[in-house]
Amino acid sequence: MGNRLYRDEEQRRSLERRSFLLALLFATFLFLRLLKPFFGALFWAGAIGIVFAPVYHFFLGKKKTRPNLAALASLGLCIFICVVPMLFILVSFLKEGDSLYQSLLSGDLDPASYIDRIKQGFPLVQEAIDNLNLDMSTIKEKLSGFLFATSRFIAQNAVQIGQNAVQFVMDLGLTLYMAFFMLRDGSKLVDLTVKALPMGDERERLLLSKFGEVIRATIKGNLLVATVQGFLGGVIFWFLGIHGAFFWGVVMAMMSLIPVVGAGLIWGPVAIYLFAVGSWGQGLTLTLFGIGVIGLVDNLLRPLLVGRDTKLPDYVVLLSTLGGFALFGMNGFVIGPSIAALFVSFWGIFMRDFNP
Repeated sequence: MGNRLYRDEEQRRSLERRSFLLALLFATFLFLRLLKPFFGALFWAGAIGIVFAPVYHFFLGKKKTRPNLAALASLGLCIFICVVPMLFILVSFLKEGDSLYQSLLSGDLDPASYIDRIKQGFPLVQEAIDNLNLDMSTIKEKLSGFLFATSRFIAQNAVQIGQNAVQFVMDLGLTLYMAFFMLRDGSKLVDLTVKALPMGDERERLLLSKFGEVIRATIKGNLLVATVQGFLGGVIFWFLGIHGAFFWGVVMAMMSLIPVVGAGLIWGPVAIYLFAVGSWGQGLTLTLFGIGVIGLVDNLLRPLLVGRDTKLPDYVVLLSTLGGFALFGMNGFVIGPSIAALFVSFWGIFMRDFNP
C-alpha cells in the first residue's frame, strides 16, 4: 500500500513538473514572439552593453560614481564616437546613391558603355565571350538592370527614411534606451541567466564569457577594418578622380565586412576598367594600392583583432559571416561568428566533461 502511494505521488510530481515546463516553454515562446519586432534594437542594445562594459566599469570606479551616471556617461561616449558618425555617413551615402540613380535615369551614366570599353581594351575578353557563346546584349541588360535596381533601392530608402524619420528616431531611441539598462544591469542579467539555466554554473559562465568575447571582438575588429578600408578606398578613388568617391568608399566599407574578398569586389573591376580604357597609370596605381594597402589592412588587422580574440580559424570566420549575412542580413556579421563560437565552445565542453 505504501509503495503504491509513493508511486502515485511520484507520478503526480512528474506530471506537475512536465506541465510546468510545458507552460514555461509556451510563455517563453509567446514573450519572444512579442519581442520579435524589436529584435534589431535589442540585439544592438546588448552589443553596446557588451562592447562598452569596460568603459562603464571604468566610470563606475571613478570616485564611486553611481551606476546610473556611469551608464549615462558610457552611453554618451557611444553616441559621440559611434552613433553620430554613422548617421552622418548614412545620410551622405543615401544622397550619393540618389545622385547615382538620377544619373542612370537621365542617361548621363551608361553601364553598357563600360563593357564596350573593356571589350575594346582587352580583345581576349571578346574572344572568351565568343567561345562561351555569351550574349553580350543580355549581359549589358542584366548589368544595367542590377545597377539601376541597386541605385533605385538606395534612393527609395533615402526617401523612406526621410518620410519615416519619426519611426527611425524611435528605433534608435529604443536601442539607446535599452543599451542604458544593458550597461547598468548587465552583470545582474548574467547572474540571472546563470541561475536560470540548468547546465552547471561553470559551463554557463564559460559560454556567456565566450559569447561576449566574440561579439566584442567581431564588432570592434570588423568595424575598424571596414572603416579603414572604406576610408582608404574613398581616398584613392578621390585621388584618381573617380566619380562618387565617397559613395564607393562606403560601399567598400560595407563589402569589407566579408572577409578575404571584401573591398576587392569594388576596386578590382574599377582597376580593370582603367586598364581597358588606356589609363594604365591610374589602373596600376589603384591595383598596387588595393593589394598593398587596402588588402594589407584586411590581412593584418582582421586576424589580429577578430581571429585572435575569437580563437576561430579564418575559414570558420568567413563561412559563419557569409551564413550570418544570408540569415540575418547586416546583423549577421556579428551573429554568424557568435553562433560559430558557441558551437565550438559547446563541443569543447562536451569533449572535456562528457567524452574525455
